[in-house]
Amino acid sequence: MNFHYTRTAAAVLCALAYATAGAADQGSADSDLLDTIEVRSDKPTPAYSPVDTEALSPGRESADALRDLLGVSGSRMGGHGTDVSIRGQSQTRINVLLDGAYVHGGCPNRMDPPTSYAATGNYEEVIVIRGAQTLEYGGGGSGGTILFERVTERFDADEVLRGDVDAGYRGNGNVAEFGVDIAGGGEAGFGRFIGSYTDAHNYDDGNGDDVRAAYTERSGALILGYTPTAATRAEISVERQETRDLLFPGAGMDSPLADNDTLRLKFDSADLGGAIANLKVEAYRSEIDHVMDNYTLRTLTAPARMRAPSTSDTIGGRIVAEIDSGYGRWKLGVDTQRNARDAARFNDSAGLLNSVLWPGVEIDQSGVFAELTHALDRDNRVIGGVRYDYVTSDAADADVDPPGGALSPNALYAIYYDGAQADKVTDHNVGALLRFEHDLAGGAGTVYAGLSRSVRTPDATERFLASNGMTPSMRWVGNPDLESEKHHQAEVGLRLHSGRWDVEASAFYNDVSDYVLRDRFTAAGDNATIYRNIDATLVGGEARVGYRFAPNWRGEIGAAYVRADNDSDDRPIAQTPPLEGIASLEYTRERWIAGARVRAAAQQTRVDTGSSTGIAGQGLDVGKTSGWAVLDLYASFEVSDSVTVDIGVDNLFDKSYAQHLNRANAFDPTQVQVNEPGRSGWLKVSASF
Repeated sequence: MNFHYTRTAAAVLCALAYATAGAADQGSADSDLLDTIEVRSDKPTPAYSPVDTEALSPGRESADALRDLLGVSGSRMGGHGTDVSIRGQSQTRINVLLDGAYVHGGCPNRMDPPTSYAATGNYEEVIVIRGAQTLEYGGGGSGGTILFERVTERFDADEVLRGDVDAGYRGNGNVAEFGVDIAGGGEAGFGRFIGSYTDAHNYDDGNGDDVRAAYTERSGALILGYTPTAATRAEISVERQETRDLLFPGAGMDSPLADNDTLRLKFDSADLGGAIANLKVEAYRSEIDHVMDNYTLRTLTAPARMRAPSTSDTIGGRIVAEIDSGYGRWKLGVDTQRNARDAARFNDSAGLLNSVLWPGVEIDQSGVFAELTHALDRDNRVIGGVRYDYVTSDAADADVDPPGGALSPNALYAIYYDGAQADKVTDHNVGALLRFEHDLAGGAGTVYAGLSRSVRTPDATERFLASNGMTPSMRWVGNPDLESEKHHQAEVGLRLHSGRWDVEASAFYNDVSDYVLRDRFTAAGDNATIYRNIDATLVGGEARVGYRFAPNWRGEIGAAYVRADNDSDDRPIAQTPPLEGIASLEYTRERWIAGARVRAAAQQTRVDTGSSTGIAGQGLDVGKTSGWAVLDLYASFEVSDSVTVDIGVDNLFDKSYAQHLNRANAFDPTQVQVNEPGRSGWLKVSASF
């Protein structure tokens, strides 16, 4: 890690803390404003969507389930590994933290995005933040942030043991799930074990066709906590997730193995006194092993047996302090992370190295940020902040030459980027945020307007991937000369809750410099997959209206849209979701709930199906996608205070459809669109003690 810059950032944090703490006693008027901030901090914040994991139906991985939220889409490659998109942005444009830890996937083709290592039953809550609303969770995050939160409630004096056990089944795909969550302890501390097991088989789409989507997943987490006071806790946790025999119809390979080991250390206290309202310290380490091949789990149809083992190891941490001052509440922090990735592809038929896919890539990032929430009066406040990240990227093995005439990474870079070589790259990324919020009279809601700047360093694949192919069109080559991506966003929104009405809406405009575009090479007859910087514009928004018709009846309707333009080439940006919508009607009684939900998407006509060479069908979109709508039914019944039964049917009318976002085949130009499941009945039983 860059310890020099981490120490510098820590010094800045201490200086800011000293300065702000010194202004903490500015008079009673300022104290009233601070109280206002604290009272309102627990209220729902615009653009934040919390999801209670207990409410999710069984047999769906976390990213698949999150696609039901407005503004959230995702590309399906199989039954596991759905890649989330928020406001038309995906991959490392979204910050994903699993209980405070960054977990970067081990597959160059993103068979295992970070969310694939987050079984939803292992977390109490998932928070989806749309857009750039805070600087706390690392650099970038222009599309949004997803937080998988795990919080163990403090034990009361007369409580020593509690737990939850649940079992679920989804008929389409024969998916069986089992989870257990047991904790024991007292006021001074606790021990907790969380375990889950999922066995999924292939599912049928709406046409009755078999879709290869099977996998087996098991995970376990052990957490030890020390809680000396109600406002202080320290935790150490160790977690392992093993996923086996993953089938992917949307790729030229399957994955026999995907494992993740994560160690976390956490400290959180609001008992420090003085101006420091809260201090949070976290450290983590994650290690991922991943393997994909084209022969273990499928009949070999390619000319050779190919295997690609890979690893992705991340170590990092953060210190965040909330400090009260006469100017408002400061949030000051430093964070750092180091990700090391290695991947190679072997021709097992010939016993030869074919490609050094990730040539010993290391990305080191250290950042410091400061945010201030300043109350103008009891109903108006301003949130502003600035963030700086020092990032270095390097590929130590870029000169390794595979035998048999295959090209080294540097040789591939030189072909497609005018002689470029994988030298160490340093990025100085500066982000900023300014937002105004106004609370409406009588607690009716909040309106807001904001500006932000987010800067993202290109990831390991975009800068350094080096995949050889039997033909040039089957090559996939990163660009060491890419510039960091700079997003400048403006956003307005509101959240209203008055009487029977509940309204939420937002609109955004995002001007992007040096957008990293995945594209095709321009030379005729080549058509390799490459990356280059362009100027881009994204504009869109979300709107949702809920209405309670009667004490027991509530309805909701919503829509989300994003338009993404490649301004440099005057064409749409591929892989942008169409207009999407939801509508629901729910009936509630004292111990049971029944409801119906419609999920829908319009036809997507703004596509990029041609390559830079003009070769039709070789772009990054399969083509135009037809609109679709499906009906889901669900019900929940509290059998007793400790037992709940949930039941439902998704896609009741067995509609055959696919979401627009598709995935590239493993290592050739083919784009593959995987159909969603047909009619799927499911059942879940939960018991607590």
